[in-house]
Amino acid sequence: MKVLAIGNSFSSDAMRYLHNIAKADVTEMKTVNLFIGGCPLSRHYANMHNDAADYDFEFNGERTGIKVSIRQALQSDVWDVVTLQQASSLSIDYNTYQPYLGALADYVRIHAPKSKIMLHQTWAYEQDSDRLTKELGYKNQTEMFDDLKSAYAKAAQKLGGMELIPGGETFQNLIKAGAGHIHRDTFHASLGLGRLALGYVWYETLTGKNCADNSFAEFDEPVTEQDKKTAQTCAHKAAEQYRRI
Repeated sequence: MKVLAIGNSFSSDAMRYLHNIAKADVTEMKTVNLFIGGCPLSRHYANMHNDAADYDFEFNGERTGIKVSIRQALQSDVWDVVTLQQASSLSIDYNTYQPYLGALADYVRIHAPKSKIMLHQTWAYEQDSDRLTKELGYKNQTEMFDDLKSAYAKAAQKLGGMELIPGGETFQNLIKAGAGHIHRDTFHASLGLGRLALGYVWYETLTGKNCADNSFAEFDEPVTEQDKKTAQTCAHKAAEQYRRI
């Protein structure tokens, strides 16, 4: 399977371990992330029109030093899946998604006509984060999640029932399960547990395979066996929930 994300640091987090999770399950998966820090749909849209080679080409979870445009990446291989997402701070407001998301989806269909387009549901910030309370005005992180969940669901519906990869739902499941340290700076995913849980939900959603007992264990920071099991359970629950939607 070949997966291309048109994203930012949140898709970097989500795809950091994805290739190696698949490898541990004896599944071939090529993963590429097009990275510009904090990049919103509006900038992707402008870059699409300008054919701007402004993206870091991240291959199988690693930086390459290569710069590409969206078109170059789309034409570089025959992709099975291409994902799109909104920047996290704007994900709460559906009005920021369009007309950019629809135009980007059309562009993907032109340059990667065999690919399935999916939406990467981003996640809410950590409780009491300044970004959550001062910048976005929320008292509780569940309020941010409810808003972004609604916006992504509306975006998916407007695009004909497009499938979602529920990263945000997975984080909420982790919080409900009492998991600690899933954010590293109050908004990005933690280098261990957070990124691992995202990798699991991406893998399950993309392949339909259960991550239970997946042997991958080369993390950027330590993850306990209990936290690994919790991540597998929370990711599986989210993937199963969204598969039924």
